[in-house]
Amino acid sequence: MNTLSWLNGEAFTAFDQHILWSDMIGNTIGLAALALGWRRSIWTWPAQVLSGVILVGAYASAHLSGGVGKQLLVIGVALWGWRQWQHGRRQAQDGSIAIRFATWRERWMLLGGTALGTLAVGGLFVALPDLSWNPWPDAYIFVGTLAAMVAQARGLVEFWFAWLLVDIVGVPLAFSSGLAFSGLVYVIYLALVLWGMRDWWLRSRANTPALEGATA
Repeated sequence: MNTLSWLNGEAFTAFDQHILWSDMIGNTIGLAALALGWRRSIWTWPAQVLSGVILVGAYASAHLSGGVGKQLLVIGVALWGWRQWQHGRRQAQDGSIAIRFATWRERWMLLGGTALGTLAVGGLFVALPDLSWNPWPDAYIFVGTLAAMVAQARGLVEFWFAWLLVDIVGVPLAFSSGLAFSGLVYVIYLALVLWGMRDWWLRSRANTPALEGATA
């Protein structure tokens, strides 16, 4: 048995749900990546890359082509985010990652881009039903995940809000797709998102007076 076959094999069954090794391992690493993002550790990005690689196998085994495509794009965005944070650390005097609230222009761009992207990807999934059996929720999660990662790469507090909106749809979709461990991890994501949101919010508030003084 090769590694790919083992990853796509069943780890155990719980509550009549078959848990795949790829689903369990990939999402556990993804959970660690979110925790590292909360701590503003640059290791969040290689963890997201590894999680994406493993989850490609999980979605392929569930015949969710849209999920496979999402993970491939997640890997690409994670590589870009890794580079962005490396650049930010070199620019910072203390080597830390700067975080801030988005400007209203950036917020509207994120919202508009997410809405248009969801319509475009959802339309593609409807036109090509083999890509997704549940096109609109899948498109929403697909585009919302990318928006959250782009906001994270730019150090925007709003990336936590984007993850929160993704989780609301991600939990029921994962369970209905037979990826029970993904559904469970989305529930844990929700707790981490709320915790991380509070931490980044307080840190960005603390940095605001200094930033205003620097630009005065």
